[in-house]
Amino acid sequence: MNRNPVQHDSQNNEVLCSSWLLWIMSLILFAFVVRVRDGLPLSASTDFEHNQELQERKHQLRTISKSLARFPDRGTVKGKQLNIYFVSSEGVSYMSVCHFSLPVAKAFCFLEDLRWDFTACFNSSVVALAARPYPFLEFDSKIQRLKQQYNQSGGPVLEVTLAEVQEDLRLHPPQIINLDEVELANGIANGHLEQGPASGQNQRLEPVTAPGILSLVLNIMCASLNVIRGVHLIEYTFQDDYEGIWNVVAFLLAFVCCAFQCHLYLFHSSLKKLKSFALLSVIVLCNLYLFGFRNVWQLIFHISVASISTFLTLSRKLQDRTNDCGV
Repeated sequence: MNRNPVQHDSQNNEVLCSSWLLWIMSLILFAFVVRVRDGLPLSASTDFEHNQELQERKHQLRTISKSLARFPDRGTVKGKQLNIYFVSSEGVSYMSVCHFSLPVAKAFCFLEDLRWDFTACFNSSVVALAARPYPFLEFDSKIQRLKQQYNQSGGPVLEVTLAEVQEDLRLHPPQIINLDEVELANGIANGHLEQGPASGQNQRLEPVTAPGILSLVLNIMCASLNVIRGVHLIEYTFQDDYEGIWNVVAFLLAFVCCAFQCHLYLFHSSLKKLKSFALLSVIVLCNLYLFGFRNVWQLIFHISVASISTFLTLSRKLQDRTNDCGV
């Protein structure tokens, strides 16, 4: 019997439509396995989606992976449409990016199942000896199968597992992670941030420019002049029954602010704009207070150096750098 071509096409369209709906309704979009002590990526699910928020969550996920040793065993990062969940056990952390509509208990059920599968395949000594990123590529397929199972069935096969996780979460709720604090903690020398965005990039401050070097030299000069004048003035202050103590304080405070301006230019910091303007304001006020000890041209010089340093600090942006270990 010949099959009706129209009926055959209709069935094909129905299958394609069902597959499309299944992809759209995926609740678990990405899974990641990392080593806790140093954030080394061990395995990850294959990702073909180019959703902007998913890429942002993957960037945040890598940022968190560098700080897992400071976090409790379970944590959550809330997003607009996508959330991050992680569970750490025996030196390995299991992380996922899930749609916000997925119940929290089911997200942690997925991570527990992922943990059981991983520990069944690799022992702790093998994980500890791993020296390169993604040494367990063969486990990626198992992550994909587990992810597909959850996306199709909507949760674990055994309801008792879900009930146990729900009760455990009620007694020990996961910590809500503040990403601003994590990124600040990950900042290291030369303004380098160990984590990069989801496109496989790291972040680093732009290289120091010639005006930046000049600004640092002038700032160090101003700091030196302030501390020399302040220390020299202390001797006279002791002789005059501390009448000029506030002049000493103004010189030394200006010295400290100049030093912090150099630090702020060289290293990445959160709330950089607020700190920059606060330091500039203190330097301006200290120099205005010292009018009489310094002439107008000296005041203009010190305030100008502080202003230029503030401008260059705010102008030095983060740049992107290719990361060989990105997913």
